[in-house]
Formats: sequence, structure tokens, C-alpha cells
Amino acid sequence: MNDFPGAPSGPRDGGRLRVLAAMSGGVDSAVAAARAAEAGHDVTGVHLALSANPKSFRTGARGCCTIEDSHDARRAADVIGIPFYVWDLAERFRQDVVEDFVNEYAAGRTPNPCLRCNEKIKFAALLDKALALGFDAVCTGHYATVVVTEDGSRELHRASDMAKDQSYVLGVLDEKQLAHALFPLGDTLTTKDEIRAEAERRGLAVAKKPDSHDICFIADGDTQGFLAKHLGTSEGDIVDEDGTRLGSHSGAYGFTIGQRKGLRLGVPAADGKPRYVLDISPVNNTVTVGPSDALDVSGLTAIRPRWCGTAPTGPGRYTAQLRAHGGETEVTAEPADGELRVTFAEPVRGVAPGQAIVLYDGTRVVGSATIATTERTKATAG
Repeated sequence: MNDFPGAPSGPRDGGRLRVLAAMSGGVDSAVAAARAAEAGHDVTGVHLALSANPKSFRTGARGCCTIEDSHDARRAADVIGIPFYVWDLAERFRQDVVEDFVNEYAAGRTPNPCLRCNEKIKFAALLDKALALGFDAVCTGHYATVVVTEDGSRELHRASDMAKDQSYVLGVLDEKQLAHALFPLGDTLTTKDEIRAEAERRGLAVAKKPDSHDICFIADGDTQGFLAKHLGTSEGDIVDEDGTRLGSHSGAYGFTIGQRKGLRLGVPAADGKPRYVLDISPVNNTVTVGPSDALDVSGLTAIRPRWCGTAPTGPGRYTAQLRAHGGETEVTAEPADGELRVTFAEPVRGVAPGQAIVLYDGTRVVGSATIATTERTKATAG
């Protein structure tokens, strides 16, 4: 009966699992829950209420936080024929995701709130509660696969369809969490249109609900406005690599490494080429800009590594992904003193502290860490 790759072991090998399906209100999680139920497992749907004021969160798209999403998830559970509950994790979400997001920007870093939500909410708070209530697994609509090795341990791998792969945002999961994770969509070699067609065949009203790639807790999509509300405005200087003042800003938190647009500089570069954000200093509220080649990074140090299985020892050759929708690049990486030190085979551009680096060995996710510092191929003043 455990006919999904890497499915957790139930009370009896191959037996019926008690599955808690996290239902965001979107089409992917609804189809995942439906597939788990169709496979014969004992499925219960749960929607996570992540805002004390759900009306303030984004509506009209595949979110995970609005009243609209909660209603969509409930209707999907009714069609599938499974019990459904709403769990209030708003306070935990505020502390672990929203406050972390604000604090990271205040420190001049660029966080990934979706990755943090997977780590702290969906596969920590939710899984812990599920296991305490006697569930065997948490099911989500993520596109990734779990592989059981010969010794019975579990590995996280990319989805069969690279176009939909979401293993990057799951790179924070450890082996214990993978042992209780179920991803029914991970080995699906189908397009998103086919997933929607499947939802429609199943009678799920979310079949045509649009996706959203925006941050769910920023209602209007205005990240800079959201940060200004929480951090206030503080005028500072925009300078070039020599420290020459080129303009001003209302808060260094409003910029990210590699940003080109929205700099509003009155003085053009001497060579007439575009300038990019090279450095953000919250200490003196200064943003440094310069040419694109100054963004090239040859190496980095990352902190808080989390391993999807046994931690590697010594240096190794891997591929790395630096953004949720980015490509892979070849690296040499070595854990040392609780950190991860990475050297790129070829320089990469626009790497920002606060982002996650996820290491891969082929399709296998080795682990994830948070970028703390970078080594530029061209020294940057400021």
C-alpha cells in the first residue's frame, strides 16, 4: 500500500498509514491529499492558520494563510472525503518566519521565508504535533522525492520533473523528518496543466486556482513598504566603490545584493554601464554600488548547516543551488567548526548573505546552510 517513493513505514510493513495532509488551499496540496487517500491511507486534512488577522494576508492566489485559502482547503477535503481541521500556528509563524524575515533584512541579509517556513512550521511544529497525535506521516504537495537506501535510511532527491522541483526549499529537513514525510507528487512526470486536469477530474474546485510566488504575509506584494512599516525609515547614503556619495535612500533594508533597478542615482557611471548593489551596511546605513563584475563571488562561508542524513566529513565535490529557481553550479565544500566552507569552480554572481545554499550529489540533497559571508573575486571598498 505504501506506493509512493520513500513512504514511511506504518504499524505494519506496507500497511495503512495514518497521514496528516497539510492543505494550503492550493491545487498541489489538494491533489497530494487525494492521491494519499486513493492509495488507501487513513488521511486527515489540516490547514494551518498562520495569521492572527487572516484578512491581512494575500488573497486570490495559492497562498497558505488567508480565509479564502482555508475555505478552499475545506472544500477540497470534503470532495476527497477526509476529515479536516484548522490548526492555529499564527504565533509560531510570527516568531519563526515573519520576525526572522524582518530581523534578517535589518541586519543587511536576504532571507528566504518559504524555506524557513518549511523548516520551522511544516516540518517542525506541524510534524511534532502530528507524531504526538499518533500520525505516521505528514503529506504535502511539494515536488521532491524520498528514496530509501539499502540500510533503511532515507535520502531527499530532486523531483522527477526538474521544471517543478522544490527540493531547494526542503533542504533544511533532516533524516528524522524525512522518515515521516510523504510527497505524492514528487515522481510525477507531468506538467502543471496535467496536475490541474487531474484536480478537475477529481472534482476539486481549486483546479483553476492560480499559483502565487509572492510572500504570503505581505498582502500587497510591497516588500519594501512592509519593511518600512516594521523598521521605520532612516535616510542613508548610496556610495560607489571609492566611497563617493552618489545618492540617498530611506533605509538600507530596502536593497538586496545584485539589485539594479530602483537605485534612483542622479549621477551616471563614468563608463555609462549600469550599477548594481554590491554591499549593504546596516551599521552605518550605507549602500555600496558598482559594476556587474564586482558581484563575482569565488567562495563563501555558510552557517547553521542542516544535513539530509549523515553529515559529510572532509572536503567533497558537489553541485550547489543558490536560489529557489536557480541553476546548479559546481563547488568544493567542506564542513568545519560548525560552518560550511564553499569554493566555486567558476565565479558566480549576486550571492547575498542570508540566502540558503543547498548542496547536491547528483539528484540527492546533501544539506543546506545559510550564507554568512562571501569572497569576491574583485575587492569591494566601503
